[in-house]
Amino acid sequence: MEQDQSQGGGGAQEARKERVAEAGRFREAVYRHYRDHGRRFSWRATRDPYAIVVSELMLQQTQTERVREKYREFLKRFPDYRSLSQAPLREVLQLWQGLGYNRRARYLQQIAAIVSTRYGGVLPQDPQLLRSLPGIGAATAGSLMAFVYNLPVVFIETNIRRAVIEWFFPNREQVSDRELWPILEAALDRRNPRQWYYALMDYGAALGRNRRENANRRSRHYTTQTPFEGSCRQRRGQVLRLLTAAERVAVEQLYRELPEPQELTREALDGLAREGFIVQEPDGSFRLGS
Repeated sequence: MEQDQSQGGGGAQEARKERVAEAGRFREAVYRHYRDHGRRFSWRATRDPYAIVVSELMLQQTQTERVREKYREFLKRFPDYRSLSQAPLREVLQLWQGLGYNRRARYLQQIAAIVSTRYGGVLPQDPQLLRSLPGIGAATAGSLMAFVYNLPVVFIETNIRRAVIEWFFPNREQVSDRELWPILEAALDRRNPRQWYYALMDYGAALGRNRRENANRRSRHYTTQTPFEGSCRQRRGQVLRLLTAAERVAVEQLYRELPEPQELTREALDGLAREGFIVQEPDGSFRLGS
């Protein structure tokens, strides 16, 4: 159903009614798919806010199958905010290896420290407070409100965006998230938002696997990711792996063990130092931060 933005008065009212009706049909289709093909993940079987926070940070930009095993290992070693906040960064990064985007591991440890000290170990039930935590943007704050507290909030992430664009805007380019928002409000299952978002994400993920065209490419907010191979992001990961395996490493050893160009290694070192991931000692060697 394409949305007509030009209608006013009675026409606008009729358009709203049709949007609500179409949102209902959409909700039925999503739940039908969920009944037949819903995915089962251990983070969906828990109501522990900490465990859900861990899963949400892990799932940012990482496929669910890569998260499954790491999630269990991580919770076994760090079962709560306190144990994670007090752990050496080295141990956290060792367990995080394979998930990519190492700064999320640091964000997660910082979140654990803030929730432990500032909020008495209780995750805030306020989207603004959640967004003030490291590594938590609007989408993650919304998902936490839904999955932790089962509150009827609207948020948009990749699978949700794909599902709505595919259903409501089959012939449109440059679809804005502002156009998706009222549709999601109309479709939202306010009695059980947690289950609704499980179902909606599964529906969008299935579209991503089964359709030749990725509807997200027709979003105004779609961006292509720069290649990982040869990137500074790849070099940062390589540096952290070396420093995770040793107490400290001389800069000459880093240059020797990492591929050319040295400028890329230097850029990675500078960025990691600015973010507190690593510390340079007076003798020029590097170690992990605390």
